[in-house]
Amino acid sequence: MRFSFTRFLPVFLALFILPSGLRAQELETLKNARIVTITSVIRVNQIECARNLNVGHDEADLHTPEAMKQFRDAVSAGMPGARITWAFSWLALHDMRPNYVKLREMAVEYHRTLGDEITFIPGGYFAPMYSSREQVNRDIHEALEIVGQMVGGGYRPKALIGGFLAAENLRFLAEEEGIHVAQGTIWSQYGIDNGDGDGSICYPYYPSRTHVCRPAQGKEDFIDCVNLDGWTCDFLCARRFGFEGGFNSRLGVGPIEAYRLPPGLGIQEVMATTANHFDENLPRNGFGWVTVNWELSLVNDMKPDVTPHLTEWLQKIRERWPDARVVTMGEFGETWRREHPTNDGLNYEFVERGTGIAGSDANLEIHWWMNQNFRLASLRDWKKNTEPMIIDFTRYDLPAAEPADPTPGKPTRNWSLVNRINQKHRRPEDAPIPFSGLTDEETAIVQKYIPAEATK
Repeated sequence: MRFSFTRFLPVFLALFILPSGLRAQELETLKNARIVTITSVIRVNQIECARNLNVGHDEADLHTPEAMKQFRDAVSAGMPGARITWAFSWLALHDMRPNYVKLREMAVEYHRTLGDEITFIPGGYFAPMYSSREQVNRDIHEALEIVGQMVGGGYRPKALIGGFLAAENLRFLAEEEGIHVAQGTIWSQYGIDNGDGDGSICYPYYPSRTHVCRPAQGKEDFIDCVNLDGWTCDFLCARRFGFEGGFNSRLGVGPIEAYRLPPGLGIQEVMATTANHFDENLPRNGFGWVTVNWELSLVNDMKPDVTPHLTEWLQKIRERWPDARVVTMGEFGETWRREHPTNDGLNYEFVERGTGIAGSDANLEIHWWMNQNFRLASLRDWKKNTEPMIIDFTRYDLPAAEPADPTPGKPTRNWSLVNRINQKHRRPEDAPIPFSGLTDEETAIVQKYIPAEATK
Protein backbone atom coordinates (compact mmCIF):
# COMPACT_ATOMS: atom_id res chain seq x y z
CA MET A 1 0.00 0.00 0.00
CA ARG A 2 1.34 3.39 -0.98
CA PHE A 3 2.30 5.64 1.98
CA SER A 4 0.35 8.89 2.15
CA PHE A 5 1.97 11.65 4.21
CA THR A 6 -1.19 13.76 4.15
CA ARG A 7 -3.16 10.87 5.61
CA PHE A 8 -0.95 10.85 8.70
CA LEU A 9 -0.44 14.61 8.92
CA PRO A 10 -3.13 15.13 11.62
CA VAL A 11 -1.44 12.50 13.79
CA PHE A 12 1.93 14.16 13.29
CA LEU A 13 0.50 17.55 14.24
CA ALA A 14 -1.19 16.17 17.34
CA LEU A 15 2.00 14.55 18.54
CA PHE A 16 4.52 17.28 17.85
CA ILE A 17 2.83 20.60 17.29
CA LEU A 18 0.45 22.61 19.42
CA PRO A 19 -2.95 23.46 17.93
CA SER A 20 -1.71 27.05 17.70
CA GLY A 21 0.92 25.89 15.23
CA LEU A 22 3.93 26.23 17.54
CA ARG A 23 6.05 23.38 18.81
CA ALA A 24 5.54 22.55 22.46
CA GLN A 25 9.11 23.22 23.50
CA GLU A 26 9.98 23.35 27.18
CA LEU A 27 11.70 26.43 28.53
CA GLU A 28 15.43 25.66 28.51
CA THR A 29 16.96 28.74 30.14
CA LEU A 30 16.05 32.07 31.69
CA LYS A 31 19.14 33.81 30.36
CA ASN A 32 17.90 37.05 28.76
CA ALA A 33 14.42 35.52 28.64
CA ARG A 34 11.14 37.44 28.79
CA ILE A 35 8.58 35.29 30.57
CA VAL A 36 4.87 35.72 31.31
CA THR A 37 3.03 33.34 33.63
CA ILE A 38 -0.77 33.26 33.75
CA THR A 39 -2.81 31.41 36.35
CA SER A 40 -6.57 30.99 36.50
CA VAL A 41 -8.23 29.98 39.77
CA ILE A 42 -11.39 27.90 39.65
CA ARG A 43 -13.33 27.91 42.91
CA VAL A 44 -16.88 27.46 44.21
CA ASN A 45 -17.11 29.96 47.03
CA GLN A 46 -15.57 33.41 46.95
CA ILE A 47 -13.39 32.55 49.97
CA GLU A 48 -13.02 28.88 50.84
CA CYS A 49 -11.56 29.25 54.32
CA ALA A 50 -11.51 25.51 54.90
CA ARG A 51 -13.11 22.36 53.54
CA ASN A 52 -16.40 23.12 55.28
CA LEU A 53 -16.10 26.83 56.03
CA ASN A 54 -16.81 29.52 53.45
CA VAL A 55 -17.00 33.30 53.40
CA GLY A 56 -18.74 35.13 50.60
CA HIS A 57 -21.12 33.61 48.10
CA ASP A 58 -21.41 30.59 45.83
CA GLU A 59 -19.89 31.47 42.45
CA ALA A 60 -21.17 28.46 40.53
CA ASP A 61 -23.11 30.66 38.10
CA LEU A 62 -19.86 32.45 37.18
CA HIS A 63 -17.89 29.26 36.59
CA THR A 64 -19.18 27.95 33.29
CA PRO A 65 -17.60 25.92 30.50
CA GLU A 66 -18.31 28.84 28.16
CA ALA A 67 -16.31 31.17 30.41
CA MET A 68 -13.41 28.74 30.52
CA LYS A 69 -13.33 28.44 26.74
CA GLN A 70 -13.62 32.21 26.33
CA PHE A 71 -10.70 32.78 28.67
CA ARG A 72 -8.47 30.11 27.12
CA ASP A 73 -9.28 31.26 23.59
CA ALA A 74 -8.38 34.83 24.58
CA VAL A 75 -4.96 33.65 25.74
CA SER A 76 -4.29 31.63 22.58
CA ALA A 77 -5.46 34.47 20.34
CA GLY A 78 -2.98 36.80 21.99
CA MET A 79 -0.06 34.40 22.30
CA PRO A 80 -0.24 31.21 20.21
CA GLY A 81 1.51 28.36 21.98
CA ALA A 82 0.95 29.82 25.45
CA ARG A 83 0.86 27.38 28.35
CA ILE A 84 -1.02 28.48 31.47
CA THR A 85 -1.79 27.11 34.93
CA TRP A 86 -5.25 26.10 36.15
CA ALA A 87 -5.64 25.97 39.94
CA PHE A 88 -8.70 24.23 41.39
CA SER A 89 -9.89 24.86 44.93
CA TRP A 90 -10.90 22.02 47.26
CA LEU A 91 -14.61 22.46 46.52
CA ALA A 92 -14.01 22.86 42.79
CA LEU A 93 -12.27 19.48 42.77
CA HIS A 94 -15.24 17.84 44.50
CA ASP A 95 -18.32 19.66 43.19
CA MET A 96 -20.44 17.29 41.07
CA ARG A 97 -22.66 19.90 39.48
CA PRO A 98 -22.48 19.60 35.67
CA ASN A 99 -20.55 22.83 35.16
CA TYR A 100 -17.72 21.79 37.52
CA VAL A 101 -17.57 18.30 36.06
CA LYS A 102 -17.19 19.86 32.63
CA LEU A 103 -14.58 22.39 33.83
CA ARG A 104 -12.42 19.57 35.15
CA GLU A 105 -12.77 17.67 31.87
CA MET A 106 -11.86 20.77 29.87
CA ALA A 107 -8.79 21.44 31.99
CA VAL A 108 -7.56 17.91 31.34
CA GLU A 109 -8.11 18.40 27.61
CA TYR A 110 -6.19 21.69 27.67
CA HIS A 111 -3.36 19.90 29.46
CA ARG A 112 -3.24 17.21 26.79
CA THR A 113 -3.57 19.46 23.76
CA LEU A 114 -2.00 22.76 24.87
CA GLY A 115 0.43 21.71 27.60
CA ASP A 116 -1.39 23.56 30.40
CA GLU A 117 -0.68 22.74 34.03
CA ILE A 118 -3.42 21.63 36.46
CA THR A 119 -2.87 22.04 40.18
CA PHE A 120 -4.47 22.86 43.54
CA ILE A 121 -5.00 26.11 45.44
CA PRO A 122 -5.57 25.50 49.18
CA GLY A 123 -8.14 27.79 50.75
CA GLY A 124 -8.72 29.66 47.53
CA TYR A 125 -5.91 32.04 48.70
CA PHE A 126 -4.68 32.79 52.24
CA ALA A 127 -5.10 29.26 53.59
CA PRO A 128 -2.89 29.87 56.70
CA MET A 129 -5.25 32.66 57.76
CA TYR A 130 -7.95 30.14 58.58
CA SER A 131 -6.43 26.66 58.88
CA SER A 132 -3.54 25.19 60.85
CA ARG A 133 -0.35 24.33 59.02
CA GLU A 134 -1.11 20.65 59.60
CA GLN A 135 -4.56 20.98 58.03
CA VAL A 136 -3.22 22.86 55.01
CA ASN A 137 -0.63 20.12 54.51
CA ARG A 138 -3.37 17.51 54.69
CA ASP A 139 -5.42 19.42 52.14
CA ILE A 140 -2.42 19.69 49.81
CA HIS A 141 -1.67 15.97 50.03
CA GLU A 142 -5.22 14.79 49.38
CA ALA A 143 -5.95 17.37 46.69
CA LEU A 144 -2.81 16.51 44.74
CA GLU A 145 -3.94 12.87 44.75
CA ILE A 146 -7.28 13.95 43.30
CA VAL A 147 -5.60 16.06 40.63
CA GLY A 148 -3.39 13.15 39.66
CA GLN A 149 -6.37 10.81 39.34
CA MET A 150 -8.29 13.44 37.38
CA VAL A 151 -5.55 13.81 34.76
CA GLY A 152 -4.35 10.21 34.82
CA GLY A 153 -1.15 8.71 33.49
CA GLY A 154 0.78 9.34 36.71
CA TYR A 155 0.36 13.11 36.31
CA ARG A 156 1.95 15.34 38.92
CA PRO A 157 1.91 19.15 38.72
CA LYS A 158 5.22 20.99 38.97
CA ALA A 159 3.79 23.83 41.06
CA LEU A 160 1.17 24.69 43.66
CA ILE A 161 -0.80 27.95 43.78
CA GLY A 162 -1.40 29.42 47.21
CA GLY A 163 -1.86 33.18 47.35
CA PHE A 164 0.37 33.04 50.37
CA LEU A 165 1.35 29.97 52.38
CA ALA A 166 3.27 29.31 55.58
CA ALA A 167 6.90 28.23 55.41
CA GLU A 168 5.91 24.85 56.84
CA ASN A 169 3.52 24.31 53.93
CA LEU A 170 6.33 24.98 51.45
CA ARG A 171 8.65 22.64 53.36
CA PHE A 172 5.98 19.94 53.26
CA LEU A 173 5.36 20.51 49.57
CA ALA A 174 9.05 20.09 48.74
CA GLU A 175 10.10 17.37 51.17
CA GLU A 176 6.95 15.26 51.39
CA GLU A 177 5.24 15.84 48.05
CA GLY A 178 8.30 16.32 45.83
CA ILE A 179 7.00 19.58 44.31
CA HIS A 180 9.57 22.36 44.32
CA VAL A 181 7.67 25.40 43.02
CA ALA A 182 4.87 27.37 44.65
CA GLN A 183 3.13 30.66 44.15
CA GLY A 184 3.39 31.24 47.88
CA THR A 185 3.68 34.99 48.31
CA ILE A 186 1.77 38.06 47.14
CA TRP A 187 4.26 40.88 46.90
CA SER A 188 3.22 44.13 48.60
CA GLN A 189 -0.09 42.69 49.82
CA TYR A 190 -1.09 44.90 52.74
CA GLY A 191 -4.33 46.59 53.78
CA ILE A 192 -6.25 45.22 50.81
CA ASP A 193 -8.27 42.11 49.91
CA ASN A 194 -8.45 39.49 52.65
CA GLY A 195 -4.90 38.99 53.86
CA ASP A 196 -1.63 40.83 54.48
CA GLY A 197 1.74 39.48 53.39
CA ASP A 198 4.18 42.30 52.63
CA GLY A 199 7.93 41.94 53.09
CA SER A 200 9.13 39.44 50.50
CA ILE A 201 11.12 39.60 47.27
CA CYS A 202 9.03 39.94 44.10
CA TYR A 203 11.19 37.60 41.98
CA PRO A 204 11.99 33.90 42.66
CA TYR A 205 13.75 32.89 45.87
CA TYR A 206 14.05 29.96 48.27
CA PRO A 207 12.22 30.72 51.52
CA SER A 208 13.47 30.45 55.06
CA ARG A 209 12.11 27.86 57.47
CA THR A 210 11.26 30.66 59.89
CA HIS A 211 9.24 32.97 57.62
CA VAL A 212 7.83 32.56 54.12
CA CYS A 213 8.70 36.18 53.17
CA ARG A 214 12.33 35.76 54.19
CA PRO A 215 14.89 34.25 51.79
CA ALA A 216 16.73 31.28 53.29
CA GLN A 217 19.94 32.42 54.99
CA GLY A 218 21.91 29.21 54.66
CA LYS A 219 21.80 25.43 54.36
CA GLU A 220 20.09 24.81 57.71
CA ASP A 221 17.45 27.43 56.94
CA PHE A 222 16.81 26.32 53.37
CA ILE A 223 13.51 25.11 51.89
CA ASP A 224 13.96 23.63 48.41
CA CYS A 225 10.81 25.22 47.04
CA VAL A 226 11.04 28.17 44.66
CA ASN A 227 8.66 30.80 46.01
CA LEU A 228 6.88 32.95 43.42
CA ASP A 229 4.77 36.10 43.40
CA GLY A 230 1.20 36.01 42.08
CA TRP A 231 0.65 39.46 40.52
CA THR A 232 3.19 41.86 39.03
CA CYS A 233 2.46 45.38 40.31
CA ASP A 234 3.52 48.90 39.47
CA PHE A 235 6.19 49.53 42.14
CA LEU A 236 5.04 53.10 42.76
CA CYS A 237 1.45 52.02 43.36
CA ALA A 238 2.59 49.10 45.47
CA ARG A 239 4.31 51.32 48.03
CA ARG A 240 0.87 52.51 49.15
CA PHE A 241 -1.29 51.02 51.89
CA GLY A 242 -4.50 49.47 50.57
CA PHE A 243 -6.54 52.20 48.86
CA GLU A 244 -4.63 55.02 50.52
CA GLY A 245 -5.24 58.34 48.80
CA GLY A 246 -8.02 56.79 46.74
CA PHE A 247 -5.54 54.73 44.71
CA ASN A 248 -5.36 50.94 44.38
CA SER A 249 -2.01 49.71 45.71
CA ARG A 250 -2.28 46.53 43.63
CA LEU A 251 -2.41 48.30 40.24
CA GLY A 252 -0.22 46.63 37.65
CA VAL A 253 -1.09 43.82 35.25
CA GLY A 254 -4.04 42.50 37.25
CA PRO A 255 -7.42 42.79 35.49
CA ILE A 256 -9.48 43.91 38.50
CA GLU A 257 -7.24 46.91 39.10
CA ALA A 258 -6.24 47.86 35.55
CA TYR A 259 -9.40 47.42 33.54
CA ARG A 260 -11.60 49.41 35.87
CA LEU A 261 -9.63 52.52 34.95
CA PRO A 262 -11.03 54.90 32.31
CA PRO A 263 -10.91 53.48 28.75
CA GLY A 264 -7.42 53.16 27.35
CA LEU A 265 -5.60 53.74 30.63
CA GLY A 266 -5.83 50.12 31.74
CA ILE A 267 -3.91 48.62 28.83
CA GLN A 268 -1.49 51.56 28.96
CA GLU A 269 -0.70 50.79 32.61
CA VAL A 270 -0.46 47.05 31.97
CA MET A 271 2.00 47.58 29.13
CA ALA A 272 4.08 50.06 31.15
CA THR A 273 4.31 47.57 34.03
CA THR A 274 5.32 44.83 31.59
CA ALA A 275 7.92 47.06 29.95
CA ASN A 276 9.42 47.80 33.35
CA HIS A 277 10.50 44.15 33.51
CA PHE A 278 11.14 43.47 29.82
CA ASP A 279 13.17 46.56 28.89
CA GLU A 280 15.46 48.53 31.19
CA ASN A 281 15.47 46.09 34.10
CA LEU A 282 16.04 42.92 32.09
CA PRO A 283 19.84 43.43 31.79
CA ARG A 284 19.99 44.21 35.50
CA ASN A 285 18.47 40.85 36.43
CA GLY A 286 19.39 38.61 33.51
CA PHE A 287 15.72 37.90 32.72
CA GLY A 288 12.32 39.58 32.92
CA TRP A 289 9.22 38.04 34.48
CA VAL A 290 5.63 39.24 34.61
CA THR A 291 2.88 37.23 36.30
CA VAL A 292 -0.86 37.55 36.72
CA ASN A 293 -3.76 35.59 38.18
CA TRP A 294 -7.17 35.79 36.51
CA GLU A 295 -9.86 34.14 38.61
CA LEU A 296 -12.14 32.39 36.13
CA SER A 297 -15.12 34.13 37.77
CA LEU A 298 -13.92 37.44 36.31
CA VAL A 299 -14.91 36.40 32.80
CA ASN A 300 -18.60 36.61 33.70
CA ASP A 301 -18.35 38.96 36.66
CA MET A 302 -16.53 41.95 35.13
CA LYS A 303 -18.73 44.06 32.90
CA PRO A 304 -18.10 45.00 30.19
CA ASP A 305 -16.18 41.90 29.14
CA VAL A 306 -12.45 42.35 29.75
CA THR A 307 -11.11 39.21 28.07
CA PRO A 308 -10.41 41.18 24.85
CA HIS A 309 -7.93 43.20 26.91
CA LEU A 310 -6.14 39.96 27.80
CA THR A 311 -5.77 39.18 24.10
CA GLU A 312 -4.69 42.74 23.35
CA TRP A 313 -2.04 42.68 26.09
CA LEU A 314 -0.53 39.42 24.84
CA GLN A 315 -0.63 40.57 21.23
CA LYS A 316 1.17 43.78 22.13
CA ILE A 317 3.78 41.75 24.03
CA ARG A 318 4.32 39.53 20.99
CA GLU A 319 4.66 42.54 18.69
CA ARG A 320 7.03 44.48 20.95
CA TRP A 321 9.05 41.54 22.33
CA PRO A 322 8.84 38.69 19.79
CA ASP A 323 10.96 36.44 22.01
CA ALA A 324 8.52 36.63 24.96
CA ARG A 325 6.92 33.38 26.06
CA VAL A 326 3.95 32.36 28.20
CA VAL A 327 4.72 29.25 30.24
CA THR A 328 3.28 27.55 33.31
CA MET A 329 4.26 28.50 36.84
CA GLY A 330 5.86 25.10 37.30
CA GLU A 331 7.91 25.36 34.13
CA PHE A 332 9.16 28.82 35.02
CA GLY A 333 9.98 27.90 38.62
CA GLU A 334 11.76 24.67 37.70
CA THR A 335 13.87 26.48 35.11
CA TRP A 336 14.92 29.05 37.71
CA ARG A 337 15.67 26.23 40.15
CA ARG A 338 17.98 24.48 37.68
CA GLU A 339 19.97 27.67 37.23
CA HIS A 340 19.92 28.76 40.89
CA PRO A 341 20.31 25.88 43.34
CA THR A 342 20.61 28.27 46.32
CA ASN A 343 19.99 31.92 47.20
CA ASP A 344 23.71 32.62 46.83
CA GLY A 345 24.18 35.40 44.31
CA LEU A 346 20.57 36.53 44.55
CA ASN A 347 20.69 40.20 43.59
CA TYR A 348 17.64 41.74 41.91
CA GLU A 349 17.41 45.41 41.00
CA PHE A 350 14.55 47.46 39.57
CA VAL A 351 14.27 51.12 38.60
CA GLU A 352 10.88 52.55 37.69
CA ARG A 353 9.52 56.01 36.90
CA GLY A 354 5.81 56.58 37.39
CA THR A 355 3.35 56.41 34.54
CA GLY A 356 1.16 59.24 35.81
CA ILE A 357 -1.79 56.83 35.89
CA ALA A 358 -3.71 56.55 39.16
CA GLY A 359 -1.24 56.07 42.03
CA SER A 360 1.86 55.85 39.82
CA ASP A 361 3.24 59.37 40.34
CA ALA A 362 4.81 60.66 37.12
CA ASN A 363 7.44 62.74 38.92
CA LEU A 364 8.74 59.94 41.14
CA GLU A 365 11.42 57.33 40.57
CA ILE A 366 11.64 54.25 42.77
CA HIS A 367 14.78 52.10 42.96
CA TRP A 368 14.53 48.61 44.48
CA TRP A 369 17.32 46.24 45.50
CA MET A 370 16.36 42.72 46.62
CA ASN A 371 18.84 40.09 47.72
CA GLN A 372 19.44 37.36 50.29
CA ASN A 373 20.27 39.83 53.07
CA PHE A 374 17.71 42.60 52.59
CA ARG A 375 15.33 44.45 50.35
CA LEU A 376 15.67 48.22 50.10
CA ALA A 377 13.76 50.86 48.14
CA SER A 378 14.66 54.50 47.62
CA LEU A 379 12.34 57.16 46.26
CA ARG A 380 13.16 60.50 44.67
CA ASP A 381 11.56 63.22 42.58
CA TRP A 382 13.50 62.76 39.34
CA LYS A 383 12.10 65.93 37.80
CA LYS A 384 13.46 68.04 40.67
CA ASN A 385 16.50 65.76 41.11
CA THR A 386 15.91 65.44 44.84
CA GLU A 387 17.96 63.30 47.21
CA PRO A 388 16.82 59.65 47.30
CA MET A 389 15.05 58.69 50.51
CA ILE A 390 14.86 55.14 51.83
CA ILE A 391 11.18 54.10 52.05
CA ASP A 392 11.74 50.38 52.73
CA PHE A 393 14.58 48.52 54.38
CA THR A 394 13.57 44.98 55.30
CA ARG A 395 16.49 43.04 56.73
CA TYR A 396 16.55 39.30 56.17
CA ASP A 397 19.60 38.70 58.38
CA LEU A 398 17.49 39.42 61.48
CA PRO A 399 15.40 36.76 63.28
CA ALA A 400 11.87 36.38 61.95
CA ALA A 401 8.84 34.35 62.96
CA GLU A 402 5.44 33.72 61.43
CA PRO A 403 2.16 33.97 63.37
CA ALA A 404 0.87 30.99 65.31
CA ASP A 405 -1.87 28.83 63.78
CA PRO A 406 -5.26 30.54 63.77
CA THR A 407 -7.95 29.45 66.20
CA PRO A 408 -11.62 28.85 65.31
CA GLY A 409 -13.33 32.12 64.57
CA LYS A 410 -10.11 34.10 64.81
CA PRO A 411 -8.28 34.19 61.46
CA THR A 412 -4.69 35.39 61.40
CA ARG A 413 -4.74 38.14 58.79
CA ASN A 414 -1.23 39.58 58.89
CA TRP A 415 1.67 37.39 57.67
CA SER A 416 3.94 40.30 56.78
CA LEU A 417 7.65 40.58 57.55
CA VAL A 418 8.27 44.11 58.82
CA ASN A 419 11.35 45.28 60.71
CA ARG A 420 13.59 48.30 60.04
CA ILE A 421 11.48 50.39 57.59
CA ASN A 422 8.41 49.23 55.67
CA GLN A 423 7.12 50.86 52.49
CA LYS A 424 3.52 51.00 53.75
CA HIS A 425 4.55 53.44 56.52
CA ARG A 426 2.11 52.28 59.17
CA ARG A 427 4.50 52.97 62.09
CA PRO A 428 6.39 56.10 63.18
CA GLU A 429 9.68 54.30 62.55
CA ASP A 430 8.70 53.83 58.88
CA ALA A 431 9.32 57.51 58.12
CA PRO A 432 11.66 57.79 55.09
CA ILE A 433 15.32 58.50 55.81
CA PRO A 434 18.33 59.46 53.63
CA PHE A 435 21.07 56.89 53.13
CA SER A 436 23.13 58.93 55.57
CA GLY A 437 20.53 58.09 58.23
CA LEU A 438 21.54 54.42 58.30
CA THR A 439 23.70 53.19 61.16
CA ASP A 440 27.29 52.17 60.51
CA GLU A 441 26.27 48.51 60.70
CA GLU A 442 23.43 49.02 58.23
CA THR A 443 25.64 51.02 55.87
CA ALA A 444 28.17 48.19 55.81
CA ILE A 445 25.42 45.70 54.91
CA VAL A 446 23.96 47.93 52.21
CA GLN A 447 27.29 48.78 50.59
CA LYS A 448 27.84 45.12 49.72
CA TYR A 449 25.09 45.47 47.12
CA ILE A 450 24.42 49.15 46.45
CA PRO A 451 27.09 51.35 44.81
CA ALA A 452 27.81 54.67 46.49
CA GLU A 453 26.62 56.71 43.48
CA ALA A 454 23.12 55.24 43.82
CA THR A 455 22.78 56.63 47.35
CA LYS A 456 23.29 60.28 46.36
